[in-house]
Amino acid sequence: MVAPNDPSSLPLRICKPESLDKYFELLDGKFSVKGFPLLSEVPSNVVFAPFLSIYKSSDAPLALLQRVQALSHKGGFLGFHKEAPSDRLMNSIGKFTGREFLSIFRFKTWWSTMWMGSSGSDLQMETQWVLLNVPEIRSYVIIIPVIDGRFRSAFHPGTDGHVMICAESGSTKVTASSFDAIAYVHLSENPYNIMKEAFSALRVHLNTFKLLEEKTVPSLVDKFGWCTWDAFYLAVEPAGIWHGVNDFVEGGVSPRFLIIDDGWQSINTDDENPNEDAKNLVLGGTQMTARLHRLDECDKFRKYKGGSLLGPNPTSFDPKKPKMLILKAIEIEHAENDRDKAIQSRVTDLSPFETKIQKLKQELDVIFGGEEKSVSSGSGGSRSCKAESYGMKAFTRDLRTKFKGLDDIYVWHALCGAWGGVRPDSTNLNSKIISCKLSPGLDGTMADLAVVKIVEGGIGLVHPDQAGDFYDSMHSYLADAGITGVKVDVIHSLEYVSEDYGGRVELAKGYYKGLSDSLSKNFKGSGLISSMQQCNDFFFLGTKQISMGRVGDDFWFQDPNGDPMGVYWLQGVHMIHCAYNSMWIGQIIKPDWDMFQSDHLCAKFHAGSRAICGGPVYVSDSVGGHDFELLKKLVYPDGTIPKCQDFALPTRDCLFRNPLFDKKTILKIWNFNKYGGVIGAFNCQGAGWDPKEQRIKGYSECYKPLSVSVHVTDIEWDQKKEAAQMSEADEFIVYLNQAEELLLVSPESEAVQITIQPSTFEIFSFVPIKKLGGTSISFAPVGLANMFNSGGTIQEVEYFDSEAETCVKIEVKGGGSFLSYSNASPKKGFLNGAEAAFEWLDNGKLALNLPWTETAGGVSNVAFLF
Repeated sequence: MVAPNDPSSLPLRICKPESLDKYFELLDGKFSVKGFPLLSEVPSNVVFAPFLSIYKSSDAPLALLQRVQALSHKGGFLGFHKEAPSDRLMNSIGKFTGREFLSIFRFKTWWSTMWMGSSGSDLQMETQWVLLNVPEIRSYVIIIPVIDGRFRSAFHPGTDGHVMICAESGSTKVTASSFDAIAYVHLSENPYNIMKEAFSALRVHLNTFKLLEEKTVPSLVDKFGWCTWDAFYLAVEPAGIWHGVNDFVEGGVSPRFLIIDDGWQSINTDDENPNEDAKNLVLGGTQMTARLHRLDECDKFRKYKGGSLLGPNPTSFDPKKPKMLILKAIEIEHAENDRDKAIQSRVTDLSPFETKIQKLKQELDVIFGGEEKSVSSGSGGSRSCKAESYGMKAFTRDLRTKFKGLDDIYVWHALCGAWGGVRPDSTNLNSKIISCKLSPGLDGTMADLAVVKIVEGGIGLVHPDQAGDFYDSMHSYLADAGITGVKVDVIHSLEYVSEDYGGRVELAKGYYKGLSDSLSKNFKGSGLISSMQQCNDFFFLGTKQISMGRVGDDFWFQDPNGDPMGVYWLQGVHMIHCAYNSMWIGQIIKPDWDMFQSDHLCAKFHAGSRAICGGPVYVSDSVGGHDFELLKKLVYPDGTIPKCQDFALPTRDCLFRNPLFDKKTILKIWNFNKYGGVIGAFNCQGAGWDPKEQRIKGYSECYKPLSVSVHVTDIEWDQKKEAAQMSEADEFIVYLNQAEELLLVSPESEAVQITIQPSTFEIFSFVPIKKLGGTSISFAPVGLANMFNSGGTIQEVEYFDSEAETCVKIEVKGGGSFLSYSNASPKKGFLNGAEAAFEWLDNGKLALNLPWTETAGGVSNVAFLF
């Protein structure tokens, strides 16, 4: 019996005026919105149905159901019907030309990015959604390919402006010919509301995922952390991690979370001893054909002896060793590439190449310290009677004993276990090596080493019936060992191996259910970061429990293809990925902008974006390779961060522009703090997607200074209830963080104009001015000027205004120069109840130096008496 208050038992009905039915109309080959043509030459086999005619029932919360119901007249579904069933069907939904669009498409199996144009033929393969500008009615229309039955869909470019929709099951055994709801269409006057409304409607319709608002995000979202990837790659080991964390603590920035990335697992290749770990792996790529042969940690972590790093003389570590290993591994990689080119050139004598490779590998072994005797392991992964004193559990216990503020320790794993899955007959799981079959749609994506290697080795796939057992076995062991979460990577490899498992939708459902159940049981329901997951399969099927994930490709410190300018232009590309992907991904999971390196040439550029992105801040610094002065502009000494209240999004004037290579557009992103709004302006020009070469490359002619206009109305104040009140202010103070300038503006003022150099930025903090003392005093608290997100440091503000006195009380977190605007000098200033000296200049700058007081959690109470 259904509970009386179960939302799924409530019918979704709405009584509405007849006129509302005419928002969309498909008639005589034309698809119109409010009477204006949107698509023409729509094939006769395409149908449109209003949302309510397709809707059946939903498990969504009542408030969400009611919200979707109220807006249901603004959306509907496109479908199409063919005579012959197939596992992959392509059909036009009509054409458009001369209309601006913004889209998101997959440029690799795992990663998506923005693209814009003005015709259906400008779309890229594997487009996830397209947002159309409809200025005739001052509105926007979004069209989103979705899941229908056992098929997923994506848009592809057609000829002569046509938009092609591709519906595919991923299995020749799963066919269909008819779809009633293969794409969702929605109208809104606001480009930010349209994302909320459309994905809310899809959540109610599909019942296969949950919105971000329905879930709890991981606690690390408000904190600073360290990921081991760029520091060690696969050569990660306990002593290096220990000394790495210690480096940060001694430098005055304590990590609150640690991510032990790829390299900690027990993996080997099919031609190696099934009971021993692969030896001396360093670079990403060498492990991509390897598989898990046990579900616990590898030898180098298993051999860790509890307490060995806690004494006054902890195990020594040479910070130069990882770099030496990486450089030598790169030499080997280059030598192997030279050999492969020689083979392609039909060179018959390969002995010089093989001799060089063997010599380099021997040199790598020497750097590692020679071959170490492997710890014997059986398929059951049995532990010795002193297991509590060894291995990952002992290591995490020692880390927390030494570093008291280390709240979370995550480890990496691929969705299928390792890159190559689980080795058959090595565990109690039913694993089988499956050959990979790529969708034809991926032919239009960028060449990717990961894809090449995975296809080369196939995937050791655990049967989906055992997905729950698989994840629970691994995660329960990790949870017992002190691990509080996982970073799950290589997510979309599932679509390669779905032929015999009911297709990609059914296979994904089995795996995501197992993962969700394990997350709920072992990691408090939220301890997971998803990665390599930017395809609609994942978001529509895998996010009932998962609440956080990457919104950009990896941080690349240089171009792996050798462009020397890649060290610069790749950083802007990363920001574009993150900003535009957040528009849709942020509706479902918390956007994570990924790590960076604080000593990178563009570290400050990255740091500025992370400061206002609204997610966690974490770096992948090498041991000893830190810029603490930079990090202290992002992170408090206790490892927390002055985080914005929402996730950052591109401003309206960037939505249909190309901030990568149009030679004129600066990326602007907006967000909120508790007492103000913020805009970051980033010069990302100099690179982008090349449709002909099907890759991201540099456009050096675009890498130049550009001017940008910033206005208080660039902030979408109405997107947050609390912020809407701030937008009503008559005047604002705007603080330019990099220029260290205060400007007085109003909604009627001209925009602030500045020039931004390539790979640099400016952060504008807008704070509404409060009128006090019968309007004779204008006051606005800016925050700590020494932090990138100055406004995020302000915790509370109180105003006391009477005939007797006027007083402002401000609670601030952090140490440094606290800045306010005041048109008049205060009579007195107070810090934590005691009178304190302050500086006031006639341009309105009011400054007071604050200490970091550990016992107060870094919080200071500031007051000014007028």
